[in-house]
Amino acid sequence: MAAPFSWALVGPGNIANRFAEAVRHLPDAQLVWVAGRDRERAQAFAQRWSQDGCAPIRACESLQAVLDDPQVDGVYIATPHAFHATAIAQCLAAGKPVLCEKPLVPSLAIAQPLVDLSRTRGVFLMEALWSRFLPAYDQVGRWLVEGAIGRVRSIQSTFCFPAIFDPQSRLFAPELAGGALLDIGIYNISLSRWVLQVAQGECPPLLHAEVQGVLAPTGVDQRVSATLAFAGGVVSQWVCALDAVADNSLQILGERGCIQVAANFWEAQDVVLKRLGEADQHVNRPFAANGFEYEIVEAMCCIREGRFESPRMPHSETLATLTWMDAIRAKLGVRYPFEAYGDR
Repeated sequence: MAAPFSWALVGPGNIANRFAEAVRHLPDAQLVWVAGRDRERAQAFAQRWSQDGCAPIRACESLQAVLDDPQVDGVYIATPHAFHATAIAQCLAAGKPVLCEKPLVPSLAIAQPLVDLSRTRGVFLMEALWSRFLPAYDQVGRWLVEGAIGRVRSIQSTFCFPAIFDPQSRLFAPELAGGALLDIGIYNISLSRWVLQVAQGECPPLLHAEVQGVLAPTGVDQRVSATLAFAGGVVSQWVCALDAVADNSLQILGERGCIQVAANFWEAQDVVLKRLGEADQHVNRPFAANGFEYEIVEAMCCIREGRFESPRMPHSETLATLTWMDAIRAKLGVRYPFEAYGDR
């Protein structure tokens, strides 16, 4: 049997625990390194996820120590958005494949050189948009391909939760690339694009974007609502907010029926097909572990095959989504101090 795929993790925060748990459930994967600016925190994380009978997970403050280890097959980056670019560039330059939490980086201008570096060096890079790999969305995709609801007419979604305002938190600090759009609105946008790609073969051109928003005292977007109109008459309507409560569902409306993805749509396990004159079809697709395992398996398969991008989450998708988010933030007047990111 092939040796287990060895992962290193950068940024031992809350979301990293979900990654570590998913890796533990995969029989051909293991976590071998944890890198964090706070050595004690990194060591505590490593100790938590080390298993009896296995080599202990090592911890360090320096990413270079991880990159110097030939045992490392891939690096998962889970730091705040503002710190992604430097870590990605360092990994790619060292020839280490990267799976990086969404958003890959805060803007298209930062992303393009990283994508170019991945392609030039032939080193794998993927944005960890885990929702696209979930079994529930595989079911939604089958319904769309089969034409179960006919032509898609509209996509509607909400992702809202009330967050306590803290000007220094990653949600609200401009220097940390805060704001609702980058943190949660990316799901509304990316899954809207995915629906149109599956249903029509490609996402049709975006003709018009009507955007409204409310800014936090720090100047980042606290709430964003958008209506995106596409060629062919399809419309995507969504709201993302750090100051509201919503049902956090996604609905795909078609000419002969609709598909409902219940709350929370980004981590869906239950989907429903509704058609006039027919009983609703309820389908449950539970996670094998916690949901992160599917994007991890995709990354490992691509890396083992020598790919530099995933066909299910290609670089072009990351760049297209960032292009839209750049345009939306520009309409709202949100500006980030991007020049500060390079030396973090």
